[in-house]
Amino acid sequence: MPPGRDDAVRKHRINGAASTSLAGGRRPTSYDVAQLAGVSQSAVSRCFRSGGSIAPATRKRVLNAADALGYQPNAIASGLTTSRSNLVAVLISRHVMLYYPEVLDELSGRLDELNVRMLLFTLRHEGDVKGVLDQVWRHRVDGAIAAVHLDPEQIGAFERHHVPIVLYNRRSADGQIPSVCCESHFGEKWIVDRLHEAGARSFGIITGPPDSFVSSERVDGAQDRLRELGIIPNIVEGAFDPASGAQGLRALIEMTGGKLDAVVCVNDQMAIGAIDEARGRCGLVVPRDISIVGFDGTATGRLHSYDVTTIRQPVERMTEAAAAMLIERIAAPDLPPEIRSFAGKLIAGSTAMLAGT
Repeated sequence: MPPGRDDAVRKHRINGAASTSLAGGRRPTSYDVAQLAGVSQSAVSRCFRSGGSIAPATRKRVLNAADALGYQPNAIASGLTTSRSNLVAVLISRHVMLYYPEVLDELSGRLDELNVRMLLFTLRHEGDVKGVLDQVWRHRVDGAIAAVHLDPEQIGAFERHHVPIVLYNRRSADGQIPSVCCESHFGEKWIVDRLHEAGARSFGIITGPPDSFVSSERVDGAQDRLRELGIIPNIVEGAFDPASGAQGLRALIEMTGGKLDAVVCVNDQMAIGAIDEARGRCGLVVPRDISIVGFDGTATGRLHSYDVTTIRQPVERMTEAAAAMLIERIAAPDLPPEIRSFAGKLIAGSTAMLAGT
């Protein structure tokens, strides 16, 4: 190392941030760092590249110089060199983002732990995927996690662009796409059983939007078990929000003439709306007069004023699995597909009469 080089770095730091001392106020480059540290530009590149080989003493000089200059490596330029952007696209519907924010928060944290940045694409409806795919390709993402429905043509587009994908809380029709799922179908059958064992005989179901895979799976689970019990439920369509839950409850009461023992809402937000409607306009006591259940186990549903009886998804485990599966496939694209399924947990809140509670 040239005599006085460390002193020069310290002096530069004392005199203020170098980004303001470079000619013309320009941003510092790797060349500036190399000059100040007395090393080659390739050494600077190795210092900031994951897995780059560089001597500890040289690394220290480079980092000192970079700190003095206020230098940060250009992530886009680094991606061009390594053929990796360290970006992962996350496709998620507005319903999930607004009404189950824990999913997005956990997923972001899991990817951050793996030193990968999340590029978020939000869709108003699950069927809006086509409109965002061009944006996904333009950002040169390394992979994608999709919490929305993808048709075979769209899945094929990911394959053509060599972008590995993991489905979150859904499965592909042929089971050939890596997926992480909560056993929603089983969870609904389970909670219907508990309601029936407690004496419920007249059932209503408030669904989500028709293009929602999660809603379809949950409705199918509840209907299948009710059919086995010889019960035909009344069904109304909701939109995953509290307002549609309230509207759905009113519609079900009109359809049944008020003879309604239990309402199965396919998410907690609609259950909250139905509970408010039952207690307010309908003058019903929950659960004495009517049982109302949800699904997801959201933070809002756990508030004391609601305390929704629901199935809680193991979001921490599911997001950890989704992130790990995707990173594995970015590193090894030929890995075979797998499906990881997680059972939900029954939360016996105070909004339903359940057997055994």
